Amino acid sequence: MTTQWPTPGTKEDLVCVGVIGAAKGLRGEVRIKSFTADPADIGAYGPLFDASEARKFRLRVVGMAKGQVVARIEGVEDRDAAEALKGIHLHVPRSALPETGNEEYYHADLIGLRADLADGGRLGTIRAIYDFSAGDVLEIAQEDGGVVMVPFTRAAVPEIDFDGGRVVIDPPPGLLEDPDDGILERDEER
Repeated sequence: MTTQWPTPGTKEDLVCVGVIGAAKGLRGEVRIKSFTADPADIGAYGPLFDASEARKFRLRVVGMAKGQVVARIEGVEDRDAAEALKGIHLHVPRSALPETGNEEYYHADLIGLRADLADGGRLGTIRAIYDFSAGDVLEIAQEDGGVVMVPFTRAAVPEIDFDGGRVVIDPPPGLLEDPDDGILERDEER
């Protein structure tokens, strides 16, 4: 398979596939939190870019540690250089990624979509997606500045309309109720 890599500055649609964490060891290895289905595949997409496409990273996966990928990045030879990369998000051009299957979505495709309620109201905008080991959860920034977490299930998100730039949310009972209702305050005099 031949992949066309973007020239820095072309702003091809990039997808974040990982983030560089702490240095590991003294020889420039880094830990990477990989967002790919198989974490070690982060090294299989060719060069990776930072969000601005100003920096290109070529990496070789050398192992796993504490659930993260351990990799060597070309040109990074010591711990100081590795530490300087901490927090950089790694991206690949969308064209380097496999097509999604039916009912599969890249996080990047969902983030930024408007979240409308099934009854016609507006809930907010998808800001992030998390996996807390019990399934994906959408973080939705509400119009009033609040945040609500919605399970990414067919029941709670029955419709995804990319052409319309929105998802439809049918929240489970109690999800959108005032969080202060039913909360007991601690009695400080006990």
